[in-house]
Amino acid sequence: MTHHPEPGPKGRLESFLGLGIARRQFSVAHTFPAVPQEVCRSRGETSASNRWIMDPMETPSAPPSPPASDPKAGRARPLPLGQVAELLDMIKFEHTVFALPFALLGGLASYRGTPPLEKVLLILVAMVGARTAAMTFNRLADEDLDAENPRTASRALPAGRVTRAGAYALLGTAIIVLCLAAGRLGPLPWKLVPLALLITLGYSFCKRFTAFAHVVLGLSLAGAPLGAWIAVNGSVDEPVVYLALGVLTWTAGFDIIYALQDLDFDKERGLHSVPSRLGPGTSLALSRLLHVLAMASWAAFNVHVEAHVLPWLGWALVGAILLREQWVVRGARLDRIDHAFFTLNSLVGLIFFTGHAAEWFIGRAMP
Repeated sequence: MTHHPEPGPKGRLESFLGLGIARRQFSVAHTFPAVPQEVCRSRGETSASNRWIMDPMETPSAPPSPPASDPKAGRARPLPLGQVAELLDMIKFEHTVFALPFALLGGLASYRGTPPLEKVLLILVAMVGARTAAMTFNRLADEDLDAENPRTASRALPAGRVTRAGAYALLGTAIIVLCLAAGRLGPLPWKLVPLALLITLGYSFCKRFTAFAHVVLGLSLAGAPLGAWIAVNGSVDEPVVYLALGVLTWTAGFDIIYALQDLDFDKERGLHSVPSRLGPGTSLALSRLLHVLAMASWAAFNVHVEAHVLPWLGWALVGAILLREQWVVRGARLDRIDHAFFTLNSLVGLIFFTGHAAEWFIGRAMP
């Protein structure tokens, strides 16, 4: 047996100054040769993880990274301001333009005069609140499906760029805003809030049991002109029925086109949609029929409100846009769906409303 002599003064001094620790680290490093000796920015300093391996008594500055197999591992917690921007992007806030012009048109056509500014603002606030609540709830309800679908896996919620708590906060805020605006608009709009929420939030579950989800989405957007008309007149009249029916069939038609992207995924997961039930060719034919019905409904609306040249010019331009939309997706051309869905559809409501608004302003200016 080898005898280890008691360390002398020099050995004790080295131990006190940390040289003994350095020797022990050298010995452990040779025992675990696979551990890399990373060179950090500070001279002579190793990474926190290597220091912990070389000297287990030392507390590491950061715990080891979680296992890579955990899908939520390593996600950075979103900063508050960054999360607000991500939340607005998550619900595609800019796509409010799809239904907003129809809400304004419903209020303008029902008043037959100069609508009070307060009513106009309240209609806008209620409509934005309803749409924000609907889109946020949809993202929450579909988080698991979005995470599994390659097309939607990068959305903010499944990708971890926003938290569920943040999404629920936005949902609650939107519902409160809708309720406050509806309450200020009158007793009937206030009473209809539960029905509006049932339709707009319930849409998110429809594709789990019915292919009529596209129609329910259309009904949700049709509530914009209906709600605005009711807020101003306190009743439902024939012209707004045609206006809302046009919004319903137009929305259902373009949503069928949009659903072509998820045809295979919907079939695999047992989700219901017109494309997964009927196939691309029949789905596109049904979409065209729905757009023809939309044009007929808006024509009936023009007749009932005694529209003149400019509203009919807007109607004709909308018809040209829908023809273009159907043309670019002919043969189920999925590469043109974004152009058809986002670019072209964003113009439909704006153009139709502009025609009516221009005629209204010109009529008010004439003696």
